[in-house]
Amino acid sequence: MMKLTIDDLRFVLALDRLGSLAALAREENVTPPAVTKRLGQLEARLGIRLALRTTRRLQLTHEGLLLAQHATGVLEHMQTIEEALRQRSQAVAGKLKVHGPLGFGRRYLGPLLAQFQTTHPNLEVQLYLSDNLMLPRQPVHGRDAFDVLVSIGAIPDSRWVAHRIAPNRRLLCAAPEYLAKAPPLTRPADLVHHACLVLRENDEDVTLWRFAGRDGKDAAKGSGTGGKGGEKRGGSGVSAGSAREHTVRVRPAMESNDGDVVHQWCLAGKGIMARSEWDVADGLASGRLVALLPGYRLPDADVMALVPQSRVASMRTRLFVEMLRKAFGPRPPWRSDRRA
Repeated sequence: MMKLTIDDLRFVLALDRLGSLAALAREENVTPPAVTKRLGQLEARLGIRLALRTTRRLQLTHEGLLLAQHATGVLEHMQTIEEALRQRSQAVAGKLKVHGPLGFGRRYLGPLLAQFQTTHPNLEVQLYLSDNLMLPRQPVHGRDAFDVLVSIGAIPDSRWVAHRIAPNRRLLCAAPEYLAKAPPLTRPADLVHHACLVLRENDEDVTLWRFAGRDGKDAAKGSGTGGKGGEKRGGSGVSAGSAREHTVRVRPAMESNDGDVVHQWCLAGKGIMARSEWDVADGLASGRLVALLPGYRLPDADVMALVPQSRVASMRTRLFVEMLRKAFGPRPPWRSDRRA
C-alpha cells in the first residue's frame, strides 16, 4: 500500500523551492548523500520518478510537480486545523517566522521579538533580516513560509494582507561638512550637480528620485516645465510631468546595497542620500545631518506588516501584528521629539 507522510510532503516542497539537493542538504544540516538517499527511497516507495537530476540543478518531473501542488494544500489545511485547536486552548505556540529589513530589524524587530517570546515562552521565534525582499520568491504556504514580513513601504501582492504599522517619510539629507562646499540646492533639478549616495536594492530604479511639492502643491516658484530657470526635459536628466511632480535622474557618486553603509558615507560628508525618517531622525536632531529641499517631499515609505493569506487566522501572527501596532503607535519613536 502506497503511503505518504507529512515529512515526505515537506521534503518534496523543499526540493521544488530550492531546486538543488546540495542546497536542501545545507538547509537540513545533513550530507548531500543523505538527501539523495531519501529521494531515492521515496521514489522507490511511490514507484515513480519525482525529480530529474542534472549537474547544476534538480527539476521536478510532472509527477513531482503534481505531488508538490497537492502537498501545498494538504499542509495548509493541516496548519488551519492546528491553529483552530490552539485557539480553543488559548495557547500561543508553534513557530513564528519573521522577515524584516536589516537596520530596522536590528533596532526594533529584534528587541520586540525577544519581548514577544518572553510573553509567550512556548513560541519558537525565527527572525531573518535582509534588505533584499523579493516577494515572488518567498513561499506563502507550508513550513518554510514566513508568518510576517515587515516592509518599509507598501509592496502590492495579492497573496499578502498588508497592515500599516507606522508612518515613515523618506527624507533628503546631507552632513553640514558636505553642504559647506557643495553648490546651491534649491530644487530637485539641482541634484544633477551634486554627489548622490544611492542604496541599491530589490532591483528598483534607484537613481530616479521623485518629488512632489508639500501637500501636493508646487513648492518653488518657477519650478515647472516652462520659463527661465524651469525644469526641462533633456540633458539635465530632469522632467516635470505636472506642476506637482518633479523627477530627477541622479548620478551616484557612491552606491551600496547596505543602507547603513550609505548612512555612514553621508555622515562622513560624501554626499546626499534619501533615507527613511526612522533611520535619520537622531542625526537630524543632533545636527549631524541636515534635511534638504523642505518644500519638496519624497514618496512616503510607511512601515508595513505583510501577512500571507494562509496565516491570517493564526493567533501568534495576529498577536505579533497587534504588538507591532502598539509599539509604534499612536506616535512612532522616531517622531517622539519632532514635529510630524
